[in-house]
Amino acid sequence: MLGVYLQRSTILLMATAIPLMVIYIFSEPLLMLLGEPVSIASAAAVFVYGLIPQIFAYAANFPIQKFLQAQSIIAPSAYISLGALVVHVLLSWLAIFKWNWGLLGAGLVLSFSWWIIVGGQFVYILTSNSCRKTWQGFSSEAFSGLWSFFKLSAASAVMLCLETWYYQILVLIAGLLKNAEVALDALSVCMTLSGWVFMISVGFNAAASVRVSNELGAGHPKSASFSVIVVTSCSFIISVIAAIVVLIFRDSISYIFTEGEVVAKAASDLSPFLAATLILNGIQPVLSGVAVGCGWQAFVAYVNVGCYYLIGVPVGVLLGFTFDLGAKGIWSGMLGGTVLQTIILVWVTLRTDWNKEVKTQFSFSSQITI
Repeated sequence: MLGVYLQRSTILLMATAIPLMVIYIFSEPLLMLLGEPVSIASAAAVFVYGLIPQIFAYAANFPIQKFLQAQSIIAPSAYISLGALVVHVLLSWLAIFKWNWGLLGAGLVLSFSWWIIVGGQFVYILTSNSCRKTWQGFSSEAFSGLWSFFKLSAASAVMLCLETWYYQILVLIAGLLKNAEVALDALSVCMTLSGWVFMISVGFNAAASVRVSNELGAGHPKSASFSVIVVTSCSFIISVIAAIVVLIFRDSISYIFTEGEVVAKAASDLSPFLAATLILNGIQPVLSGVAVGCGWQAFVAYVNVGCYYLIGVPVGVLLGFTFDLGAKGIWSGMLGGTVLQTIILVWVTLRTDWNKEVKTQFSFSSQITI
């Protein structure tokens, strides 16, 4: 059934990719409609056009990743991704500096690199003895029960979308500030650094999701509880170290990306907010992974709506524009929403009855097998 779930997920995500592609195609007028400057909207649209193939690569890649993670097969994906990264760096350098393909070339190379990962992982599944019991070829069974599978997946999708879009809205709103170019440059530096560290938390997120669901499904509530403690502690320690490094090198860290002194000063001013974000991202994504493993996606989606979009975004806009705090005000509001969401997730996790979750997991598993 794991192979069937892989195919069902891919079918649903490929279908979802089509309306997303339409949004990408009309990204320039949409950005201008949201009030972005014409120059920024046009440049962003060119890059986005090159990312259209990436949407479909995502649709194939993430189910494959979960398929392998559920079987504790991690190393092959890491090696394939490392190889794709080397190819990506080389092709990006050629496309931008040698072939002068500009933003469109950068987007196309990024899409191509993701398809390398998809192809490499799928070849591994076809040829590895580790997957011979879980992958037995394409099956028409994948097209049955799609609606039930969609309903169970929708809550996870909403939860993850609300989390991912939250900080992207930070960049979108910053484009409306005075002197938007400098604000966007500084935010891009900080968000890139945050994204690098966030990838570590995403790894712990996947580990928490798989380990908790497997232990609950196996009827081991104590092991599930202990795994939550271990994975959250590891992620938190790493994020604190990263935050300390950012604060120590706050005045020079932007020179990794640009030589501009104005941008360096702006990025330095934002570094305390970046450090706080890194620490929170050491906890919140992991607990979201625990939520997925326990089947709490719908609850977390409601929490995200309240904390992020009813509190974080409005407060950020108020501080950024009304109180004229600029990017720091916008980020402060966002941080407030994240702090509240993290507190709620910690509180819920601490109060969890893991013996009860074992019984719930058996019921949940029987639903997705339909």
